[in-house]
Amino acid sequence: MEGQFRTERDLLGEKHIPADALYGIHTARAIENFPLAGRPVYPELARAFGEVKLACAIVNRSLGVWPDGPRADAIEAACREMADGKLVPHVVVDALQGGAGTSTNMNVNEVIANRALEILGARHGDYSLISPADDINCHQSTNDTFPTALKLAAIRLLRLLEEKIVALQEAFQAKEKEFAGVVKVGRTQLQDAVLVTLGREMGAFAEALSRDRWRIYKCEERLRVVNLGGTAVGTGLGAPRRFIFRVVDVLRDITGIGFARAENLIDNTQNADVFVEVSGMLKAHAATLLKIAGDLRLMSSGPDAGLGEITLPGRQAGSSIMPGKVNPVIPEAVSQAAIRAMAEDQCISIAAGLGNLELNAFMPLIADSLLSMIKLLTGACDIFRRFCVEGIRANEERCRRSVSSSIAAVTALVPLLGYEKACEIAAEARASGAGIREVAVRRGLVTPEEFDSLVSPEAVCRLGSPDASFPRAHRGTERGACGKDGPGADREPNPDTADGCDGGTGHL
Repeated sequence: MEGQFRTERDLLGEKHIPADALYGIHTARAIENFPLAGRPVYPELARAFGEVKLACAIVNRSLGVWPDGPRADAIEAACREMADGKLVPHVVVDALQGGAGTSTNMNVNEVIANRALEILGARHGDYSLISPADDINCHQSTNDTFPTALKLAAIRLLRLLEEKIVALQEAFQAKEKEFAGVVKVGRTQLQDAVLVTLGREMGAFAEALSRDRWRIYKCEERLRVVNLGGTAVGTGLGAPRRFIFRVVDVLRDITGIGFARAENLIDNTQNADVFVEVSGMLKAHAATLLKIAGDLRLMSSGPDAGLGEITLPGRQAGSSIMPGKVNPVIPEAVSQAAIRAMAEDQCISIAAGLGNLELNAFMPLIADSLLSMIKLLTGACDIFRRFCVEGIRANEERCRRSVSSSIAAVTALVPLLGYEKACEIAAEARASGAGIREVAVRRGLVTPEEFDSLVSPEAVCRLGSPDASFPRAHRGTERGACGKDGPGADREPNPDTADGCDGGTGHL
Protein backbone atom coordinates (compact mmCIF):
# COMPACT_ATOMS: atom_id res chain seq x y z
CA MET A 1 0.00 0.00 0.00
CA GLU A 2 2.88 2.32 0.74
CA GLY A 3 3.93 2.38 -2.90
CA GLN A 4 0.38 2.86 -4.17
CA PHE A 5 -0.63 5.74 -1.93
CA ARG A 6 0.80 8.83 -0.30
CA THR A 7 -0.49 10.37 2.91
CA GLU A 8 -1.61 13.99 2.98
CA ARG A 9 -2.85 15.99 5.97
CA ASP A 10 -5.24 18.89 6.50
CA LEU A 11 -7.05 20.40 9.49
CA LEU A 12 -9.46 17.44 9.55
CA GLY A 13 -6.75 14.77 9.66
CA GLU A 14 -4.97 12.43 7.28
CA LYS A 15 -6.04 10.81 4.04
CA HIS A 16 -4.48 8.31 1.66
CA ILE A 17 -4.14 9.66 -1.88
CA PRO A 18 -3.19 7.55 -4.92
CA ALA A 19 0.55 7.98 -5.33
CA ASP A 20 0.37 9.04 -8.97
CA ALA A 21 -2.62 11.40 -8.54
CA LEU A 22 -2.01 15.05 -9.31
CA TYR A 23 -4.85 16.07 -7.02
CA GLY A 24 -4.52 16.16 -3.24
CA ILE A 25 -6.45 15.82 -0.01
CA HIS A 26 -8.92 18.64 -0.55
CA THR A 27 -9.98 17.15 -3.89
CA ALA A 28 -10.23 13.68 -2.37
CA ARG A 29 -12.60 14.94 0.31
CA ALA A 30 -14.70 16.77 -2.29
CA ILE A 31 -15.02 13.59 -4.36
CA GLU A 32 -16.50 11.87 -1.30
CA ASN A 33 -18.68 14.78 -0.22
CA PHE A 34 -20.35 15.77 -3.48
CA PRO A 35 -21.60 12.83 -5.57
CA LEU A 36 -24.26 15.05 -7.17
CA ALA A 37 -24.04 15.91 -10.88
CA GLY A 38 -21.98 12.81 -11.60
CA ARG A 39 -19.56 14.73 -13.80
CA PRO A 40 -16.77 17.23 -13.22
CA VAL A 41 -16.84 20.95 -13.94
CA TYR A 42 -16.83 21.92 -17.60
CA PRO A 43 -13.36 21.71 -19.21
CA GLU A 44 -13.67 25.33 -20.32
CA LEU A 45 -13.87 26.42 -16.67
CA ALA A 46 -10.79 24.39 -15.73
CA ARG A 47 -8.82 25.86 -18.64
CA ALA A 48 -9.92 29.37 -17.71
CA PHE A 49 -8.71 28.69 -14.16
CA GLY A 50 -5.32 27.86 -15.64
CA GLU A 51 -5.13 31.27 -17.30
CA VAL A 52 -6.21 33.02 -14.10
CA LYS A 53 -3.57 31.12 -12.11
CA LEU A 54 -0.95 31.96 -14.72
CA ALA A 55 -1.73 35.67 -14.47
CA CYS A 56 -1.40 35.48 -10.69
CA ALA A 57 1.85 33.50 -10.92
CA ILE A 58 3.41 35.99 -13.34
CA VAL A 59 2.57 38.94 -11.08
CA ASN A 60 3.74 37.12 -7.94
CA ARG A 61 7.02 36.27 -9.64
CA SER A 62 7.50 39.90 -10.63
CA LEU A 63 6.87 40.90 -7.01
CA GLY A 64 9.57 38.51 -5.80
CA VAL A 65 7.30 35.94 -4.16
CA TRP A 66 9.52 33.35 -5.81
CA PRO A 67 12.98 34.16 -7.10
CA ASP A 68 13.60 33.69 -10.78
CA GLY A 69 14.68 30.13 -11.44
CA PRO A 70 13.43 26.56 -11.88
CA ARG A 71 10.73 26.80 -9.19
CA ALA A 72 9.04 29.83 -10.72
CA ASP A 73 9.47 28.37 -14.21
CA ALA A 74 7.84 25.10 -13.13
CA ILE A 75 4.82 26.87 -11.60
CA GLU A 76 4.23 28.94 -14.72
CA ALA A 77 4.71 25.90 -16.97
CA ALA A 78 2.14 23.92 -14.99
CA CYS A 79 -0.32 26.84 -15.18
CA ARG A 80 0.13 26.96 -18.95
CA GLU A 81 -0.54 23.22 -19.21
CA MET A 82 -3.79 23.72 -17.32
CA ALA A 83 -4.72 26.61 -19.62
CA ASP A 84 -3.89 24.48 -22.68
CA GLY A 85 -6.15 21.69 -21.45
CA LYS A 86 -3.42 19.14 -20.78
CA LEU A 87 -4.21 18.94 -17.06
CA VAL A 88 -7.99 19.27 -17.34
CA PRO A 89 -8.60 15.49 -16.92
CA HIS A 90 -7.20 15.83 -13.40
CA VAL A 91 -9.85 18.37 -12.37
CA VAL A 92 -12.29 15.79 -11.08
CA VAL A 93 -14.47 17.45 -8.45
CA ASP A 94 -18.22 17.31 -9.06
CA ALA A 95 -19.76 20.24 -10.90
CA LEU A 96 -22.12 20.86 -7.98
CA GLN A 97 -20.45 21.40 -4.64
CA GLY A 98 -20.68 23.33 -1.41
CA GLY A 99 -18.21 26.03 -0.52
CA ALA A 100 -18.79 28.58 -3.29
CA GLY A 101 -16.37 26.75 -5.59
CA THR A 102 -13.53 26.21 -3.13
CA SER A 103 -13.24 22.56 -4.13
CA THR A 104 -12.76 23.49 -7.78
CA ASN A 105 -10.19 26.13 -6.90
CA MET A 106 -8.27 23.76 -4.64
CA ASN A 107 -8.45 20.93 -7.17
CA VAL A 108 -6.80 23.26 -9.69
CA ASN A 109 -4.25 24.44 -7.10
CA GLU A 110 -3.31 20.87 -6.17
CA VAL A 111 -2.97 19.70 -9.75
CA ILE A 112 -0.81 22.67 -10.74
CA ALA A 113 1.36 22.23 -7.62
CA ASN A 114 1.92 18.51 -8.17
CA ARG A 115 2.58 18.96 -11.87
CA ALA A 116 5.14 21.66 -11.04
CA LEU A 117 6.74 19.20 -8.61
CA GLU A 118 6.91 16.63 -11.40
CA ILE A 119 8.64 19.17 -13.65
CA LEU A 120 11.22 19.76 -10.90
CA GLY A 121 11.72 16.01 -10.45
CA ALA A 122 10.24 16.07 -6.95
CA ARG A 123 7.65 13.65 -5.58
CA HIS A 124 3.94 14.35 -5.50
CA GLY A 125 2.72 15.87 -2.25
CA ASP A 126 6.04 17.52 -1.35
CA TYR A 127 4.25 20.76 -0.53
CA SER A 128 7.19 22.12 1.42
CA LEU A 129 8.72 22.81 -2.00
CA ILE A 130 5.57 24.00 -3.84
CA SER A 131 2.33 24.41 -1.92
CA PRO A 132 -1.16 24.46 -3.46
CA ALA A 133 -2.30 27.06 -0.93
CA ASP A 134 0.79 29.13 -0.16
CA ASP A 135 2.19 29.22 -3.70
CA ILE A 136 -0.42 28.45 -6.37
CA ASN A 137 -3.18 30.29 -4.45
CA CYS A 138 -0.89 33.07 -3.29
CA HIS A 139 -2.71 36.44 -2.95
CA GLN A 140 -5.95 34.85 -4.13
CA SER A 141 -9.23 33.45 -2.89
CA THR A 142 -11.83 31.18 -4.42
CA ASN A 143 -14.12 34.19 -4.19
CA ASP A 144 -12.21 36.20 -6.78
CA THR A 145 -10.62 33.47 -8.91
CA PHE A 146 -13.78 31.37 -9.42
CA PRO A 147 -16.04 34.14 -10.80
CA THR A 148 -13.17 35.51 -12.88
CA ALA A 149 -12.51 32.09 -14.41
CA LEU A 150 -16.25 31.66 -15.01
CA LYS A 151 -16.46 34.98 -16.86
CA LEU A 152 -13.46 34.07 -18.98
CA ALA A 153 -14.91 30.65 -19.85
CA ALA A 154 -18.29 32.19 -20.63
CA ILE A 155 -16.83 34.84 -22.93
CA ARG A 156 -14.91 32.24 -24.90
CA LEU A 157 -18.01 30.07 -25.31
CA LEU A 158 -20.23 33.04 -26.13
CA ARG A 159 -17.94 33.97 -29.01
CA LEU A 160 -18.44 30.50 -30.47
CA LEU A 161 -22.20 30.75 -29.93
CA GLU A 162 -22.25 34.07 -31.75
CA GLU A 163 -20.52 32.45 -34.73
CA LYS A 164 -23.11 29.69 -34.82
CA ILE A 165 -25.99 32.17 -34.60
CA VAL A 166 -24.57 34.18 -37.50
CA ALA A 167 -24.22 31.01 -39.59
CA LEU A 168 -27.82 30.03 -38.82
CA GLN A 169 -29.02 33.53 -39.65
CA GLU A 170 -27.21 33.42 -42.99
CA ALA A 171 -28.78 30.03 -43.77
CA PHE A 172 -32.24 31.52 -43.31
CA GLN A 173 -31.27 34.54 -45.41
CA ALA A 174 -30.27 32.18 -48.22
CA LYS A 175 -33.67 30.49 -47.94
CA GLU A 176 -35.33 33.91 -47.96
CA LYS A 177 -33.89 34.53 -51.42
CA GLU A 178 -34.54 30.99 -52.63
CA PHE A 179 -38.23 31.09 -51.65
CA ALA A 180 -38.93 34.72 -52.56
CA GLY A 181 -41.42 33.73 -55.26
CA VAL A 182 -43.33 31.09 -53.31
CA VAL A 183 -46.70 32.51 -52.24
CA LYS A 184 -48.39 30.67 -49.38
CA VAL A 185 -51.11 31.06 -46.80
CA GLY A 186 -50.12 33.08 -43.75
CA ARG A 187 -51.83 32.17 -40.49
CA THR A 188 -52.77 33.89 -37.26
CA GLN A 189 -54.00 31.84 -34.30
CA LEU A 190 -53.25 28.86 -36.58
CA GLN A 191 -56.11 29.91 -38.85
CA ASP A 192 -55.82 31.00 -42.49
CA ALA A 193 -55.35 34.77 -42.53
CA VAL A 194 -53.55 36.47 -45.41
CA LEU A 195 -51.10 35.60 -48.13
CA VAL A 196 -47.37 35.84 -47.55
CA THR A 197 -44.33 34.40 -49.25
CA LEU A 198 -42.29 31.58 -47.84
CA GLY A 199 -39.27 33.79 -48.40
CA ARG A 200 -40.60 36.50 -46.11
CA GLU A 201 -41.24 33.96 -43.38
CA MET A 202 -37.64 32.79 -43.65
CA GLY A 203 -36.52 36.42 -43.60
CA ALA A 204 -38.43 36.98 -40.35
CA PHE A 205 -36.59 34.05 -38.77
CA ALA A 206 -33.28 35.55 -39.90
CA GLU A 207 -34.20 38.94 -38.44
CA ALA A 208 -35.01 37.44 -35.04
CA LEU A 209 -31.65 35.66 -35.04
CA SER A 210 -29.95 38.92 -35.95
CA ARG A 211 -31.29 40.47 -32.74
CA ASP A 212 -30.11 37.44 -30.78
CA ARG A 213 -26.65 37.77 -32.28
CA TRP A 214 -26.46 41.39 -31.14
CA ARG A 215 -27.59 40.47 -27.62
CA ILE A 216 -24.94 37.76 -27.37
CA TYR A 217 -22.29 40.16 -28.63
CA LYS A 218 -23.19 42.62 -25.86
CA CYS A 219 -22.83 39.93 -23.19
CA GLU A 220 -19.04 40.23 -23.28
CA GLU A 221 -19.35 43.84 -22.24
CA ARG A 222 -21.06 42.72 -19.04
CA LEU A 223 -18.71 39.85 -18.27
CA ARG A 224 -15.35 41.53 -18.77
CA VAL A 225 -15.54 43.39 -15.42
CA VAL A 226 -13.92 41.13 -12.81
CA ASN A 227 -13.03 41.12 -9.11
CA LEU A 228 -9.64 39.41 -9.40
CA GLY A 229 -7.40 40.85 -6.69
CA GLY A 230 -10.30 41.39 -4.32
CA THR A 231 -9.54 38.09 -2.54
CA ALA A 232 -12.13 36.96 0.04
CA VAL A 233 -14.78 39.68 0.06
CA GLY A 234 -13.42 42.39 -2.23
CA THR A 235 -11.20 44.25 0.23
CA GLY A 236 -8.02 42.68 -1.14
CA LEU A 237 -7.24 41.14 2.24
CA GLY A 238 -3.84 39.42 2.14
CA ALA A 239 -2.83 40.76 -1.28
CA PRO A 240 -0.31 43.54 -1.87
CA ARG A 241 -1.66 46.62 -3.54
CA ARG A 242 0.79 46.19 -6.42
CA PHE A 243 -0.66 42.72 -7.05
CA ILE A 244 -4.22 44.04 -7.06
CA PHE A 245 -3.39 46.81 -9.52
CA ARG A 246 -1.45 44.58 -11.93
CA VAL A 247 -3.09 41.15 -12.03
CA VAL A 248 -6.07 42.06 -14.22
CA ASP A 249 -3.79 43.77 -16.72
CA VAL A 250 -1.71 40.60 -17.00
CA LEU A 251 -4.85 38.49 -17.42
CA ARG A 252 -5.92 40.82 -20.23
CA ASP A 253 -2.55 40.36 -21.94
CA ILE A 254 -2.67 36.57 -21.60
CA THR A 255 -6.21 36.15 -22.90
CA GLY A 256 -6.51 39.01 -25.39
CA ILE A 257 -9.87 39.84 -23.78
CA GLY A 258 -10.50 43.36 -22.51
CA PHE A 259 -10.86 42.57 -18.81
CA ALA A 260 -11.15 45.47 -16.39
CA ARG A 261 -10.96 45.52 -12.60
CA ALA A 262 -14.31 46.34 -11.04
CA GLU A 263 -14.52 49.80 -9.50
CA ASN A 264 -16.29 48.29 -6.48
CA LEU A 265 -14.67 44.93 -5.75
CA ILE A 266 -16.99 44.21 -2.83
CA ASP A 267 -20.05 44.64 -5.05
CA ASN A 268 -18.52 42.50 -7.78
CA THR A 269 -17.74 39.77 -5.25
CA GLN A 270 -21.08 39.51 -3.49
CA ASN A 271 -23.53 40.17 -6.33
CA ALA A 272 -24.16 37.77 -9.22
CA ASP A 273 -26.74 39.82 -11.13
CA VAL A 274 -24.50 40.04 -14.19
CA PHE A 275 -24.92 36.30 -14.69
CA VAL A 276 -28.70 36.71 -14.47
CA GLU A 277 -28.53 39.43 -17.12
CA VAL A 278 -26.44 37.31 -19.47
CA SER A 279 -28.65 34.31 -18.81
CA GLY A 280 -31.68 36.41 -19.73
CA MET A 281 -30.14 37.25 -23.09
CA LEU A 282 -29.45 33.57 -23.66
CA LYS A 283 -33.02 32.75 -22.70
CA ALA A 284 -34.26 35.19 -25.34
CA HIS A 285 -32.24 33.27 -27.93
CA ALA A 286 -33.65 30.00 -26.62
CA ALA A 287 -37.15 31.40 -27.11
CA THR A 288 -36.29 32.33 -30.70
CA LEU A 289 -35.04 28.83 -31.45
CA LEU A 290 -38.10 27.28 -29.82
CA LYS A 291 -40.45 29.41 -31.91
CA ILE A 292 -38.65 28.78 -35.20
CA ALA A 293 -38.35 25.05 -34.57
CA GLY A 294 -42.06 24.87 -33.80
CA ASP A 295 -42.95 26.76 -36.98
CA LEU A 296 -40.85 24.47 -39.14
CA ARG A 297 -42.50 21.43 -37.60
CA LEU A 298 -45.94 22.86 -38.38
CA MET A 299 -45.04 23.91 -41.93
CA SER A 300 -43.63 20.45 -42.67
CA SER A 301 -46.45 18.56 -40.95
CA GLY A 302 -48.09 15.68 -42.76
CA PRO A 303 -46.62 15.57 -45.24
CA ASP A 304 -49.75 14.28 -47.00
CA ALA A 305 -52.45 15.08 -44.45
CA GLY A 306 -50.87 18.16 -42.87
CA LEU A 307 -49.67 21.55 -44.08
CA GLY A 308 -46.80 20.06 -46.04
CA GLU A 309 -45.61 23.47 -47.28
CA ILE A 310 -41.96 22.55 -46.82
CA THR A 311 -39.95 19.36 -46.65
CA LEU A 312 -37.23 19.03 -44.04
CA PRO A 313 -34.18 16.85 -44.66
CA GLY A 314 -34.78 13.27 -43.57
CA ARG A 315 -32.25 12.39 -40.90
CA GLN A 316 -33.41 8.98 -39.69
CA ALA A 317 -36.30 6.53 -39.76
CA GLY A 318 -39.11 7.90 -37.64
CA SER A 319 -40.86 4.84 -36.33
CA SER A 320 -40.29 1.26 -35.30
CA ILE A 321 -43.82 0.31 -36.41
CA MET A 322 -44.97 2.83 -39.05
CA PRO A 323 -43.15 2.22 -42.35
CA GLY A 324 -41.95 5.25 -44.24
CA LYS A 325 -42.46 7.71 -41.40
CA VAL A 326 -39.77 10.39 -41.10
CA ASN A 327 -39.98 12.73 -38.13
CA PRO A 328 -38.69 16.32 -37.78
CA VAL A 329 -36.07 15.16 -35.30
CA ILE A 330 -33.76 18.15 -35.61
CA PRO A 331 -36.40 20.79 -34.74
CA GLU A 332 -37.49 18.49 -31.92
CA ALA A 333 -33.97 18.23 -30.57
CA VAL A 334 -33.45 21.99 -30.90
CA SER A 335 -36.69 22.57 -29.01
CA GLN A 336 -35.54 20.37 -26.15
CA ALA A 337 -32.20 22.17 -25.95
CA ALA A 338 -34.04 25.49 -25.83
CA ILE A 339 -36.36 24.29 -23.07
CA ARG A 340 -33.43 23.00 -21.02
CA ALA A 341 -31.63 26.32 -21.50
CA MET A 342 -34.69 28.14 -20.16
CA ALA A 343 -34.64 25.85 -17.13
CA GLU A 344 -30.98 26.67 -16.54
CA ASP A 345 -31.89 30.36 -16.62
CA GLN A 346 -34.31 29.73 -13.76
CA CYS A 347 -31.53 28.01 -11.78
CA ILE A 348 -29.23 30.98 -12.28
CA SER A 349 -31.89 33.48 -11.25
CA ILE A 350 -32.71 31.63 -8.03
CA ALA A 351 -29.07 30.96 -7.16
CA ALA A 352 -28.09 34.59 -7.74
CA GLY A 353 -30.90 35.75 -5.49
CA LEU A 354 -29.83 33.39 -2.71
CA GLY A 355 -26.47 35.07 -2.18
CA ASN A 356 -25.94 36.21 1.39
CA LEU A 357 -24.06 39.28 2.60
CA GLU A 358 -20.50 39.33 1.21
CA LEU A 359 -20.60 36.18 -0.92
CA ASN A 360 -22.80 33.97 -3.06
CA ALA A 361 -22.28 30.39 -1.94
CA PHE A 362 -24.06 29.01 -4.99
CA MET A 363 -21.53 30.01 -7.62
CA PRO A 364 -20.94 26.37 -8.66
CA LEU A 365 -24.60 26.07 -9.72
CA ILE A 366 -24.47 29.44 -11.50
CA ALA A 367 -21.31 28.37 -13.32
CA ASP A 368 -22.62 24.98 -14.33
CA SER A 369 -25.97 26.33 -15.49
CA LEU A 370 -24.50 29.27 -17.42
CA LEU A 371 -21.91 27.19 -19.28
CA SER A 372 -24.50 24.50 -19.88
CA MET A 373 -26.85 27.08 -21.44
CA ILE A 374 -24.20 28.38 -23.78
CA LYS A 375 -23.06 24.92 -24.88
CA LEU A 376 -26.64 23.70 -25.38
CA LEU A 377 -27.56 26.68 -27.53
CA THR A 378 -24.31 26.48 -29.50
CA GLY A 379 -24.93 22.84 -30.35
CA ALA A 380 -28.57 23.56 -31.17
CA CYS A 381 -27.69 26.34 -33.62
CA ASP A 382 -25.08 24.17 -35.28
CA ILE A 383 -27.27 21.12 -35.91
CA PHE A 384 -30.24 23.31 -36.81
CA ARG A 385 -28.27 24.90 -39.64
CA ARG A 386 -26.35 21.87 -40.90
CA PHE A 387 -28.98 19.17 -40.55
CA CYS A 388 -32.18 21.11 -41.15
CA VAL A 389 -32.28 24.67 -42.46
CA GLU A 390 -29.77 24.33 -45.28
CA GLY A 391 -31.73 21.39 -46.68
CA ILE A 392 -35.27 22.80 -46.49
CA ARG A 393 -37.21 22.44 -49.75
CA ALA A 394 -40.38 24.32 -50.67
CA ASN A 395 -43.40 22.30 -51.79
CA GLU A 396 -44.52 24.92 -54.30
CA GLU A 397 -47.46 22.99 -55.74
CA ARG A 398 -48.90 22.38 -52.28
CA CYS A 399 -48.54 26.09 -51.49
CA ARG A 400 -50.30 27.01 -54.78
CA ARG A 401 -53.20 24.70 -54.07
CA SER A 402 -53.59 26.09 -50.58
CA VAL A 403 -53.61 29.65 -51.89
CA SER A 404 -56.32 28.91 -54.46
CA SER A 405 -58.56 27.06 -52.01
CA SER A 406 -58.03 29.03 -48.80
CA ILE A 407 -60.20 31.98 -47.78
CA ALA A 408 -56.92 33.70 -46.99
CA ALA A 409 -56.82 34.61 -50.67
CA VAL A 410 -59.97 36.68 -50.31
CA THR A 411 -58.12 39.16 -48.12
CA ALA A 412 -56.12 40.12 -51.19
CA LEU A 413 -59.40 41.27 -52.79
CA VAL A 414 -60.30 43.70 -50.00
CA PRO A 415 -58.38 46.67 -51.45
CA LEU A 416 -60.22 46.13 -54.74
CA LEU A 417 -63.72 45.11 -53.64
CA GLY A 418 -64.05 46.14 -50.00
CA TYR A 419 -64.55 44.06 -46.88
CA GLU A 420 -68.28 43.26 -47.26
CA LYS A 421 -68.02 42.08 -50.85
CA ALA A 422 -64.97 39.99 -49.94
CA CYS A 423 -66.96 38.39 -47.11
CA GLU A 424 -69.69 37.43 -49.59
CA ILE A 425 -67.11 35.72 -51.79
CA ALA A 426 -65.64 33.86 -48.79
CA ALA A 427 -69.09 32.68 -47.68
CA GLU A 428 -70.03 31.46 -51.14
CA ALA A 429 -66.72 29.68 -51.55
CA ARG A 430 -67.19 27.91 -48.22
CA ALA A 431 -70.75 26.91 -49.01
CA SER A 432 -70.04 25.69 -52.52
CA GLY A 433 -66.63 24.20 -51.99
CA ALA A 434 -65.30 26.25 -54.88
CA GLY A 435 -62.09 28.23 -54.75
CA ILE A 436 -61.93 31.96 -54.06
CA ARG A 437 -60.61 32.65 -57.54
CA GLU A 438 -63.39 30.67 -59.16
CA VAL A 439 -66.15 32.46 -57.23
CA ALA A 440 -64.75 35.96 -57.71
CA VAL A 441 -64.27 35.47 -61.46
CA ARG A 442 -67.67 33.79 -61.92
CA ARG A 443 -69.41 36.71 -60.26
CA GLY A 444 -67.62 39.11 -62.56
CA LEU A 445 -65.98 40.97 -59.69
CA VAL A 446 -62.44 40.43 -60.98
CA THR A 447 -60.86 39.11 -64.10
CA PRO A 448 -58.57 36.07 -63.90
CA GLU A 449 -55.65 38.38 -64.63
CA GLU A 450 -56.62 40.76 -61.82
CA PHE A 451 -56.91 37.94 -59.31
CA ASP A 452 -53.55 36.45 -60.30
CA SER A 453 -51.98 39.87 -60.02
CA LEU A 454 -53.38 40.36 -56.53
CA VAL A 455 -51.92 37.07 -55.29
CA SER A 456 -48.58 37.37 -57.06
CA PRO A 457 -45.34 37.42 -55.04
CA GLU A 458 -44.91 41.11 -55.90
CA ALA A 459 -48.35 42.01 -54.56
CA VAL A 460 -47.97 39.84 -51.48
CA CYS A 461 -44.56 41.28 -50.64
CA ARG A 462 -45.60 44.88 -51.22
CA LEU A 463 -45.74 46.97 -48.05
CA GLY A 464 -49.41 47.84 -47.74
CA SER A 465 -51.59 48.67 -50.75
CA PRO A 466 -50.91 51.25 -53.47
CA ASP A 467 -52.40 54.64 -52.61
CA ALA A 468 -54.70 54.46 -55.63
CA SER A 469 -56.27 51.12 -54.75
CA PHE A 470 -59.44 52.29 -53.03
CA PRO A 471 -62.14 49.59 -52.94
CA ARG A 472 -64.60 49.58 -55.77
CA ALA A 473 -67.27 49.26 -53.13
CA HIS A 474 -66.31 52.73 -51.94
CA ARG A 475 -65.78 54.20 -55.38
CA GLY A 476 -68.98 52.75 -56.80
CA THR A 477 -68.73 50.46 -59.81
CA GLU A 478 -72.32 51.12 -60.90
CA ARG A 479 -72.81 54.73 -59.72
CA GLY A 480 -70.29 57.27 -58.63
CA ALA A 481 -69.81 57.63 -54.92
CA CYS A 482 -71.41 61.11 -55.19
CA GLY A 483 -74.41 59.62 -56.91
CA LYS A 484 -73.18 60.32 -60.44
CA ASP A 485 -72.92 57.95 -63.36
CA GLY A 486 -70.60 57.81 -66.28
CA PRO A 487 -66.93 58.50 -66.83
CA GLY A 488 -65.14 59.64 -63.75
CA ALA A 489 -67.45 57.74 -61.43
CA ASP A 490 -64.63 55.35 -60.61
CA ARG A 491 -61.79 57.87 -60.45
CA GLU A 492 -59.73 58.67 -57.39
CA PRO A 493 -61.02 61.31 -54.92
CA ASN A 494 -59.83 64.88 -55.31
CA PRO A 495 -58.35 66.00 -52.01
CA ASP A 496 -58.51 69.63 -53.10
CA THR A 497 -62.32 69.83 -53.14
CA ALA A 498 -64.19 70.66 -49.97
CA ASP A 499 -66.58 67.72 -50.13
CA GLY A 500 -64.17 65.23 -51.67
CA CYS A 501 -66.30 65.05 -54.87
CA ASP A 502 -65.36 66.45 -58.19
CA GLY A 503 -67.28 65.64 -61.35
CA GLY A 504 -68.49 62.29 -60.18
CA THR A 505 -65.27 61.25 -58.49
CA GLY A 506 -65.89 58.85 -55.64
CA HIS A 507 -64.77 59.71 -52.12
CA LEU A 508 -63.95 57.90 -48.95
